[in-house]
Amino acid sequence: MRKSLILGTAAMTLALTPLTFTQPAEAQSSLKSNGVMTVDSRRGVLTMAPLLERVTPAVVSIDVRGTSEERPAARGNEELLERFFGGRIPNEPREKRGLGSGVIVNASQGLIITNAHVIDGADEITVTLEDKRQLDAEVVGTDKKTDIALIKVSARGLKELKFAQASNVKVGDYVIAVGNPFGLSHSVTAGIVSALGRDRGGSADGYQDFIQTDASINPGNSGGALVNSKGELIGINSAIVSRSGGNQGIGFAVPTNIVQGVMRQLESYGEVRRGRIGILIGDITPTLKEALKLTTLNGALVSDVVEDSPAEKAGLKRDDVIVAFNGGDILDASDIRNAVGLVEPGQRADITYLRDGKRRTTRIEVEAVDDDETSTTPTSVDDEPASESFSGASLTDIPDDLDLRGGDDGVYVSSVKRSSKAQRAGLRKGDVIRAINRQDVADLDDFEDIIDDEDGPYALSVERNGSTFYVAVK
Repeated sequence: MRKSLILGTAAMTLALTPLTFTQPAEAQSSLKSNGVMTVDSRRGVLTMAPLLERVTPAVVSIDVRGTSEERPAARGNEELLERFFGGRIPNEPREKRGLGSGVIVNASQGLIITNAHVIDGADEITVTLEDKRQLDAEVVGTDKKTDIALIKVSARGLKELKFAQASNVKVGDYVIAVGNPFGLSHSVTAGIVSALGRDRGGSADGYQDFIQTDASINPGNSGGALVNSKGELIGINSAIVSRSGGNQGIGFAVPTNIVQGVMRQLESYGEVRRGRIGILIGDITPTLKEALKLTTLNGALVSDVVEDSPAEKAGLKRDDVIVAFNGGDILDASDIRNAVGLVEPGQRADITYLRDGKRRTTRIEVEAVDDDETSTTPTSVDDEPASESFSGASLTDIPDDLDLRGGDDGVYVSSVKRSSKAQRAGLRKGDVIRAINRQDVADLDDFEDIIDDEDGPYALSVERNGSTFYVAVK
């Protein structure tokens, strides 16, 4: 059965297991006072109704009419992304009507956060409030890379949700999802935070740091609210992993730190102006940690620094491990990519990194991303260490007719046999090996001398299509 990642989902239908315990009088009093759960003494039940009475008026239904963009047809397991509009990718432009959800985050200005894919291609947007009022909405701005959009309505008496502090969200926190699954307005489901910092495995251009929850989320709830037990907004429901198109207990929400950063720029510019610092990065695998003699698996490993970039000017070098950005911990390549990408060009930032086991900090000025310059945004490559040899790879000196960004020093991979140890390690035809375990490689003879002296594992600095990254061979 096909496994699908469904964009445009939210809200839920998970019922709470009945609670059959008895609370002491003092515990009941505590529940009544904290605003989370309330014991209704008249009915004798534990309820979240008072909390939801505050939350649901700020969650709206969004009705979209327009024309969908042309997209390739889905084929088997190759297509994992399916829009919630009709549950499939259309083959050609067609008239579209879809339902999604949104969250009022500024009542006085009528600002509503939703998903970018909910309003994609919209000619008309109608917002329906909990009190049944229907309002025309205009688009303030969209950002497809985070799947966040900001729309605006004009009305009195709106209710808004307050943002929770993203750093306070923990795995195991009780959460509630509110939205409009399958067009059923203001449905509520509950669960817990299952994981944080999830990468959904979608577009390489996306900025992903999702909250994962088991609160039931279904098509039509995209853009809806994920709130904590205080009724604070912790995320915007965006997608699910599903085999059937319905809830499987794995939902994803965009966290508030990303939502707020995007919202500020959409309000100011109608778009997100992303920053870059000019590094290529990757995650630290156990094999790379051993080969490069690193002291931690946490952080983002700098595989290359772009010439004359902010990173080079700030003193960053290849093999540095970035562990903090503007005071926030960096655990992997995705963290630094998200952090840098949401900084406006021209702002300065503090970067903490490890070099030769010593912790250092530098100040860096973030520059604007050049959309035509693919090497300026951080990139990670999924490398799988495979064996103790380079079996299956044919290596030569770099051909004279190749014009490479990194120069003429190195070893050229002229071919790689299918299913060989070299291929499983991540080497591909056309790769150029620039260094082994931090030792620069001049030519094939130099390569063989280094391999003879090193027992492995090997951390290969590889240039491919103008980008440099690490391949680990064990």
